[in-house]
Amino acid sequence: MAEHRQLQRAALLDAARELLTEGGMEALTFPALAARTGLARSSVYEYFRSRAAVVEQLCEVDFPLWAAEIEAGMAACDSANDQLAAYIRGQLVLAGDPRHRAIVALSAAELDEAARNRIRAAHAGLVGLVVEALGALGHQDPRLAATLLQGVVESAVKYSEGRSAAERELIADTAVALALRGLDTTPAN
Repeated sequence: MAEHRQLQRAALLDAARELLTEGGMEALTFPALAARTGLARSSVYEYFRSRAAVVEQLCEVDFPLWAAEIEAGMAACDSANDQLAAYIRGQLVLAGDPRHRAIVALSAAELDEAARNRIRAAHAGLVGLVVEALGALGHQDPRLAATLLQGVVESAVKYSEGRSAAERELIADTAVALALRGLDTTPAN
């Protein structure tokens, strides 16, 4: 019985991901979840009491996977500079995913403060991924530098919203250049 419930919950989360990808936050409704999974609408309420509960569960399940993608991208790099670039680009790519954008919008609108704080804490955990690379580059306080770098990434994510692919690429290039060279405007070698 417990295994069946876990499979149903997983199917509902898969359906939620599909709906968010296809139609954004407006598409994530209980009738749509029920139709997508073949469950009765009342059955969906047995698993999730609200749309916010679906979003919170998606964050809990998906965030570690997204962090692992960023970490894998960094691990594939040979230099600290390349690791920083992978860290920034990885987050910007994930933030451009329609599911992620919809989850962010739903989180801001529908989650309570405790749930938003858990999501913020998970995002703060990303900072730990880049501390070592910043230390290798000689930063005196790599944790502070990582926190500030995350601020650059978050600003780039916000600025990227609604932009074309070419514009998002320019924003990523600028964020990487800012992280690697600061405000130095001399060309990189």
